[in-house]
Amino acid sequence: MIIILLGAPGAGKGTQAKKISEKFQIPHISTGDILRQEIKKKTELGRKAEACVKKGHLVSDDLILEIIKHTIQQEEAKNGFLLDGFPRNITQAKMLEKMLDQLGYSVDKVINIAVNQQEAIRRLSSRMVCPSCKKTTTSSGNEKNTCTHCGEELAKREDDDLSVIKKRLKVYEQETKPLIDFYGDKGLLVDVDGDASQGKVTERVFEHL
Repeated sequence: MIIILLGAPGAGKGTQAKKISEKFQIPHISTGDILRQEIKKKTELGRKAEACVKKGHLVSDDLILEIIKHTIQQEEAKNGFLLDGFPRNITQAKMLEKMLDQLGYSVDKVINIAVNQQEAIRRLSSRMVCPSCKKTTTSSGNEKNTCTHCGEELAKREDDDLSVIKKRLKVYEQETKPLIDFYGDKGLLVDVDGDASQGKVTERVFEHL
């Protein structure tokens, strides 16, 4: 099963991606994560990516696609995979479609987790992250401001500043949201209402898979 996960910042994609990955035993491929992994492992692709980052450049679509191609050809992806964070725009979607077609693959489902903008802002602005285990929680739900898993003091992500959140949502509206129409026209898109508890959203996602 090959799944693409869409949704604005704050939609809860990371949480749902983990649930889907566990249920269907397929790897969760987050482009940000695999870039960091390739750089850390100092692979040839990682060195190329690191060179871009050090120069202050964005990693090119071609390089990201090359890394994704390398990842999905590994043994753990033999039963499928879940893409999160790619594609981010129509150009990337068309590049991905071409690459998958060359490999004899096709996307089975595109899950779009929809949340209203005010709810996304509320979630992101109250989000706290443990610097040690990376577990996330909300500031309102933890008076001690410490991680319930390992006890480390929680921190706020730099990109969860209100002004940054609004910019991220604007970029999503301009670049990523058109993907909804792109995949909808192909009959692959499923809209899931994300304005609910994590468990309820997971139920809604599984109903379509």
